[in-house]
Amino acid sequence: MPDWLALYYRHPIELSHGEGRHVWDTEGNRYLDFFGGILTTMTAHALPEVTKAVAEQAGRIIHSSTLYLNRPMVELAERIATLSGIPEARVFFTTSGTEANDTALLLATTYRRSNQILAMRNSYHGRSFSTVSVTGNRTWSPTSLSPLQTLYVHGGVRSRGPFASMSDERFIEACTADLEDVLGQTRGGVAALIAEPIQGVGGFTSPPDGLYASFRKVLDRHDILWISDEVQTGWGRTGEHFWGWQAHGQSGPPDILTFAKGIGNGMSIGGVVARAEVMNCIDGNSISTFGGSPVTMAVGQANLNYLLEHDLQGNARRVGGLLLERLRAIGATVDSVREVRGRGLMAGIELVKPGTDRADPDRAAAVSEAAREGGLLIGKGGGHNTSVLRIAPPLSLTVSEAEDGAHILEEALHSVG
Repeated sequence: MPDWLALYYRHPIELSHGEGRHVWDTEGNRYLDFFGGILTTMTAHALPEVTKAVAEQAGRIIHSSTLYLNRPMVELAERIATLSGIPEARVFFTTSGTEANDTALLLATTYRRSNQILAMRNSYHGRSFSTVSVTGNRTWSPTSLSPLQTLYVHGGVRSRGPFASMSDERFIEACTADLEDVLGQTRGGVAALIAEPIQGVGGFTSPPDGLYASFRKVLDRHDILWISDEVQTGWGRTGEHFWGWQAHGQSGPPDILTFAKGIGNGMSIGGVVARAEVMNCIDGNSISTFGGSPVTMAVGQANLNYLLEHDLQGNARRVGGLLLERLRAIGATVDSVREVRGRGLMAGIELVKPGTDRADPDRAAAVSEAAREGGLLIGKGGGHNTSVLRIAPPLSLTVSEAEDGAHILEEALHSVG
């Protein structure tokens, strides 16, 4: 395997099986899972409805490609098109969020006949050649070579940077003015703005509600498309909304929406939703060998059914709100905690060197190790050398499990100091 494949923990663990919100490693240790395979196990591990869908569809046919009619793909596409809020929506399925964002960039640049893209500082959109080129987080950008001309604007990080001390209203005004200034320096038309409503790998940072509505007014004047990267924020994880863009609801739906991760609950599903005129602008032949496979589409249907029937968005709002409140109370007692932020079941704890504002990735790694030893799996991220603990359990998390996880985290934070 490549040297650049990262592993968590000094002594990496191999997971053997899972159930509900828990997983076990091959040595028999049981963990409460607060990361869900990078926000992918959205409902629960070994969810019977999902495993049944896999078995039943696999027993009929596993693969066919998009060259043949595929009823499960069409049915799931119809549901997602309706849920997206995008009028006259068309859906194209991929195998990952990277591929979904790559497709969105292809659509936008083809539709607008421009290779200029606006992106947010501290952002992450995938590991392909094109998505790395619009990623504003240096930790995840291994090359400066790019097929795109990318222009980065302010706004994705509320509590750091030159506008951090401003009120929310002034912050939005300043970021919008920055956007206008950037556009004033460009030659020709910009194709699109791509933005995560909440920056995932960037450490669960987000702007004040309404920023993208303000941006949208500027984008519309210049006929620039808006791509909302919902790979980590979609399907109700934020609790308050089904999609992250809805926190900026005055803007209306984006022109293009990308999704992945949670809809497959561990199976490989990604996709793009776009207005018909944008989706249909591709005039070359194209298919997908694995996107929209019968098995993954059956899983997507079963998982979406469970999510909606059990109101997991509401559970994310209720249990996530309690968990965030508990984490903020814990953070107030730990000198190294700079900020606890997030929405629903998407929380970030930013760690710094005590008495300073400097990121402390070593401390974040140590807390992560201590949490694992206590029986809790969490993630790491952030734009300042992975100094943010990322917490994103399955959306079916119970109140008692939230309390258990918070207690382990509290002990881990205090043990590291």
